[in-house]
Amino acid sequence: MSELDEISKILEGIPHEVKKARERRIFVQVPSDKLWEAVRRLRDNVEAQHVVTITGIDTGENIELLYHLWSPKVKSLITVRTTVPRDSPSIRSIVDLIPGATLYEREVHDMLGVNFINHPNLARLLLPEDWPENLHPLRKDVKLEELRKLIFGR
Repeated sequence: MSELDEISKILEGIPHEVKKARERRIFVQVPSDKLWEAVRRLRDNVEAQHVVTITGIDTGENIELLYHLWSPKVKSLITVRTTVPRDSPSIRSIVDLIPGATLYEREVHDMLGVNFINHPNLARLLLPEDWPENLHPLRKDVKLEELRKLIFGR
């Protein structure tokens, strides 16, 4: 059984799409409400328990989240992709499954404003404590001039 077939079987019952981008690079697309369950199954079945990083991208319409998980069992980096609505970006935290995700979720929260539900500590990570609450620097609607004034006062 190929690693793609194995992952598809593991994710049976969850709407998903699995693609192999190149050697040792697998992409899995799942709905945001199924992300936690998909990560749990990958952790339990292919030992994907190391979060390399979590990438957040403002696409203009949605926030795309990419969870990059290393699996020693299939010897591949598995990227689990999902999207959340830009106007209310919330998703269940995976920190209870993989504690190493804590700092990556905090970074995405700071930079893009994604609320990770049940995260034990969504305190600021990269931005100063007095940073405006609803100003997320990697959002497409944030103007460079606005950031410049905030940072440099001019």
